[in-house]
Amino acid sequence: MLTKTVKISNVTNLSDARYCAGMGVEMLGFSIDEDSPNYISPKKFEDICSWLAGVTLVAETAKTDPEAILATLSEYPVHAVQVNDSGLLNYLRAELGVPLLLRISVDFYDVDEIIPILSRYEGEVTHFLLESDNEAELSEAWMQILGKIEADYPVLVGFGLDNEFTVSALTELLPNIGIALRGSDEIRPGYKDFGSMMDILEALEEQ
Repeated sequence: MLTKTVKISNVTNLSDARYCAGMGVEMLGFSIDEDSPNYISPKKFEDICSWLAGVTLVAETAKTDPEAILATLSEYPVHAVQVNDSGLLNYLRAELGVPLLLRISVDFYDVDEIIPILSRYEGEVTHFLLESDNEAELSEAWMQILGKIEADYPVLVGFGLDNEFTVSALTELLPNIGIALRGSDEIRPGYKDFGSMMDILEALEEQ
């Protein structure tokens, strides 16, 4: 078991999926966007997930057309859906009836702008995923904001997690904040170097 809620995004192979599920990761995310470098076809999704049990399967999409999202989701039997566009939340919640996650890129917001966003959408999602495409640091300012929100909002932090030491500090100081990591490609089919993911998950294991 892990001491925090953990989501692995951009899962593209069975090695990542089985290892993470075995470690007690709660959520595995799969990109359903064909133009994404991490895209998983319905067939590959089915092949991977047939080996899994006891883990929440999350469809990840950056699309903004709700009808296109619904059409694509018809081929993916997932338990939850992650979107980037907050404007989709009400519609998808009514149409799908599954948990929704909202991905927020911290690259576009100042630290003090985050709390109003969380407050506005807290009733519409099960988790907020804070990520960065520009390798933002988990600064002291961010740690202070996370300390203010950890008791009130279901947040997964997916940036600035450089190593197991950073994660250990986050675990000690902010026990209610979840962790989000990203999957990576296999070296070749069936062979994978889990690298920092292994270090971080092992640091999160209950002793």
